[in-house]
Amino acid sequence: MRKLAFGLMAASLTLFAKDGVEVTHRLDDATTTFNEIMAAPDHGIPHDLLEKAHCVVVVPGLKKGAFVVGAEFGRGFISCRRAEDRGWSAPAAIRMEGGSFGFQIGGSETDAVLLVMSDHGAERLMGDQFTLGGEGEVAAGPVGRETTAQTDARFTAEILSWSRSRGVFAGISLKGATLRQDKDANADLYGHPLTTREVVMGHEAHPTEAGRRFIAALSLESYREHGSHGQ
Repeated sequence: MRKLAFGLMAASLTLFAKDGVEVTHRLDDATTTFNEIMAAPDHGIPHDLLEKAHCVVVVPGLKKGAFVVGAEFGRGFISCRRAEDRGWSAPAAIRMEGGSFGFQIGGSETDAVLLVMSDHGAERLMGDQFTLGGEGEVAAGPVGRETTAQTDARFTAEILSWSRSRGVFAGISLKGATLRQDKDANADLYGHPLTTREVVMGHEAHPTEAGRRFIAALSLESYREHGSHGQ
């Protein structure tokens, strides 16, 4: 019995370590995705919107199959600004499912980035799940280093969204998509199951090394001066 118990414990620890490595790799993928999008000359997310965002969501590598069967198709991370502008929070794991990516449905994989532009939108993302849909709630984000008079999205929408597939980056509405907290992935990152609120509010989670890389990427782009990108 003792040997059996020891074997089960060892197997559990091995599985936990494997899951932790997978979540860490996914977090690094989210950081790479964000960096690549922001490094694209004149085709990234406008810095003035990023500087005003309350939260950022990055979901790398959404899977094509889910557009057909409607199953869970993407896992990513959310980080929100800490109180009194004290930088970005530790990243919390989230799942994205449903919704439509329009012309990019044919891509083998699609990356998604969302900016949450209001306290109300950020508060809704702290719940168990949040389905995007209402008028003015989510809109396709403008592409380019600065927003222009061609769009009033930043004045109306709570959440702005973009996607990238096969090198094509564009703003796209994600109406119908559902974001869910991923407590299991948070457990792999932080040692025990945590809600999105617990991670983002910093009550129990401290950034891992991969989390610090993610936060550093957000900080570099959201606090840089206009016109300094690439210098």
